[in-house]
Amino acid sequence: MSDRPDNETMIRENWDREEIRRVKYKNMRHLDLKEWDEMAETFTEDATTAWLDGQVSLSGREAIMEFLRSTPFAEGDSVITVHQCAAMEIDFVTPDHAKTTSRLYNPMWFRPDDQLHLLLAFYHDEFKRVNGQWKISHTGHEYIYDDTFTRSDLPSHQVLYSHPF
Repeated sequence: MSDRPDNETMIRENWDREEIRRVKYKNMRHLDLKEWDEMAETFTEDATTAWLDGQVSLSGREAIMEFLRSTPFAEGDSVITVHQCAAMEIDFVTPDHAKTTSRLYNPMWFRPDDQLHLLLAFYHDEFKRVNGQWKISHTGHEYIYDDTFTRSDLPSHQVLYSHPF
């Protein structure tokens, strides 16, 4: 007897995998662009966090968004971030619940001090289907590398382009 799922199950799971990836990428794009209302739509109402190796543990979409809106990078262009998520492994717990692990590359430029942080981590997320749409029900990351330096201390450093926010 084969453990291979039938064609209908494989098609549904592949579709769901792509939808889960899209929600995660949308979440990060709205974070980097500081589009908080749009980002909030990617979370379930009862979503939880375990960011910074669990140091930032929040419960509920409103608490998560309140925290994000109060961080130093919440407004303006004083902090520029780029969250890149790759190599997403997706495992289905049930047809409407999935757990994922993905690699995070996150450079952050703190412009007033000209500090650059290079963060590498692994996201450990959970997604649930709510009213036919996948949403993030838990998000957290485990740091593996965090490097910081002042860009002006590097003699060869040049800014070739800066987006005019």
